[in-house]
Amino acid sequence: MKVKISTLILTAFLIIENGYAQNREAADSLTRELQEVIVTAKQPATKLVGSTLISTIPGTNLANLGTALDVLAQLPMIKVEDNVVSVIGKNNTEIYIDGRPMRDEQELRQLLSSNLKKVELIMAPGATYASTTGAVLKITTRRNFVKGLSLTDQILLDCRRKWSVMDYLALSYRDANWEFFANGTIKRYNSLTKGVTTNTLVYDGKKTVIGSSQHNSHPTTTGVVKAGFNYANGSQSFGAYYRYNPERSDFKNTGSEWLNDNPAISSNIDKHTRSLSHLASLYYENTFAEKYLLHFDGDFRRSNESNSVATTYPASSNPTVNSTDERSSTLWAGKLYLNFPLGKGDFTVGTQDSYTHTSLDYCMLNDAVSEYIPSSLTDARQTSAALFASWSRMLGKFSLSVGARYEYVDYDFKVNGKRDDDVSRRDHLLTPDVSLGYSFNEESQISLSYKMSTVKPPYSQLTGSLNYTGLHQIEGGNPGLRDERMHDIQLFGMWKGFILQADYARSLDTYAFVKQVYPADNLQLLMHPVNIDVSALSLYLVWSKPVHRWTPNVTAGIYRQWLKLDNNRYDKPIFSYYFDNTFSFPHGWMITANISDSSQGDMHTNRFGASWFTMDASVGKTFLNKSLTVKLSATDIFNTANNDWIMNTYGVFVDKRQSYDRRGVSLNIIYNFQPRKSKYKGSSAAEEEMKRL
Repeated sequence: MKVKISTLILTAFLIIENGYAQNREAADSLTRELQEVIVTAKQPATKLVGSTLISTIPGTNLANLGTALDVLAQLPMIKVEDNVVSVIGKNNTEIYIDGRPMRDEQELRQLLSSNLKKVELIMAPGATYASTTGAVLKITTRRNFVKGLSLTDQILLDCRRKWSVMDYLALSYRDANWEFFANGTIKRYNSLTKGVTTNTLVYDGKKTVIGSSQHNSHPTTTGVVKAGFNYANGSQSFGAYYRYNPERSDFKNTGSEWLNDNPAISSNIDKHTRSLSHLASLYYENTFAEKYLLHFDGDFRRSNESNSVATTYPASSNPTVNSTDERSSTLWAGKLYLNFPLGKGDFTVGTQDSYTHTSLDYCMLNDAVSEYIPSSLTDARQTSAALFASWSRMLGKFSLSVGARYEYVDYDFKVNGKRDDDVSRRDHLLTPDVSLGYSFNEESQISLSYKMSTVKPPYSQLTGSLNYTGLHQIEGGNPGLRDERMHDIQLFGMWKGFILQADYARSLDTYAFVKQVYPADNLQLLMHPVNIDVSALSLYLVWSKPVHRWTPNVTAGIYRQWLKLDNNRYDKPIFSYYFDNTFSFPHGWMITANISDSSQGDMHTNRFGASWFTMDASVGKTFLNKSLTVKLSATDIFNTANNDWIMNTYGVFVDKRQSYDRRGVSLNIIYNFQPRKSKYKGSSAAEEEMKRL
């Protein structure tokens, strides 16, 4: 009976699509697409394969939700806050769209939910990815064979404490084996943050309090222009694109500072930032002998940023403190790998190489302050060459994956033209990984994985320059930070609609921020990163199963760490839950309601405040045969999101009370004319270095 039904459906599909039959690609057969639709209808929307959660989107309540960001916010183990995507219990998430890395958060807002095919959440990434990668999100879009011109225009209007607006326009033209695309985004964003910081310590044998208040306005204008092409013919494809990204922002803080019981002194901070970046990327892919897949990615990135900062004290005799800095960075990168069957499994071997040069020219223009915050010119160059190999195989109900990555790193650090031998180093790194899974049936699977990784701190934390933030406060980096060595063991299981994730990580020489007294002629507190050793356990239980027009997603868990620094322990656990809901109604109406709670607890050296009953919601509708989508959203409806934290390090107790502008409403309008996804198959040649820059 199943065969007859499939035959009837296939015949009807062929009749409907006959006009486009000659334009379809051989690798995307009608039979495969039809089978995927049938599987989606009969199985849960999310299933576990090894240590990968696979969510199918077509045919579910999520298909017409709006954008990819809206869909990700409703999927298990994924959290979206202010357009930032993270995986619960994981750090450093990489996101790929059709095989290429996501360059900025706007790409997910520009990708429509109706064009999504599946989302794969890899909880135990292998050696193919950088050792720093904690989780990988792979988004696959639906194929669309309509040729000619397509257009997408999206307008987003957002009101919180300030107004923000964004417009995105995308054009693409496809004919035969070629596709040409161009898109542009312009965004005017403004935020307002309020807060009070008090620092308590014993100085010269007396209890001392250093305080400051903040009232930060941060208007920013960004633009992105991107253009490129793709060519695909049979098993061979190649493409390239260029992206230009200018940005300007004007930060202003109107606050005050005080010492002990002395009257507060008003202070104004004005910071002007001008930056731009150029990115050129290309790829080549070819399958030969019907089983060998060769893939190459190449990237070049150049960026520049200039800042000018002025701190004034209009109601006192304190002099103005001015400083400037110029930051530039250059990246050359290449990644080449070969994939082919081996030993009844799948084998991948390749190399990933990069050269990075970044410099920071910092000038302190106040003579008195320059005595303890001097001007400096730092220069960092890194050459990295990596070899990686991974092999995976299905053995009946068992799945096995093993891999290893070897990396040679030559890091050269100079201050004012002189090489710092204590910081400069050459490293040889070997990081293995292994994952074993077992499938009891289609609804019950379990996997156990181990991974060793080396995590390099971002370049912004490796700088030796210091920044003036107040009469008695300094912020800076730490060029002496060592690379982190992390051992991670993960248990992942699924039974019917329940998912269990348990993760234990032992991190050696990871970094955390501390505040301590800085040696100077007067009282100065320095906030900067230092290396620490920490162990952490995270345990989360998820229930997710579509119920007619309702798609609930419930996550409850605990994060507990073991950290001791300067005779202080930081081990208070954080309990949290997330309750996401999606409702699909007739005539294209969609409603979402997401609720979350978290208790007070420690994460590294910070103890974060509790947030109770934080809620986001949205209502949307499609028009014009789903070509037009209108969506109204509200964030932090009850204004309960808590951003407060305290820190107690090296005798300095910090109490930070701050209020972000998360509460607000937004209107999103999307119009599509023959929408098409990009066929760009390139990936990042050095995603880890991109993030560090």
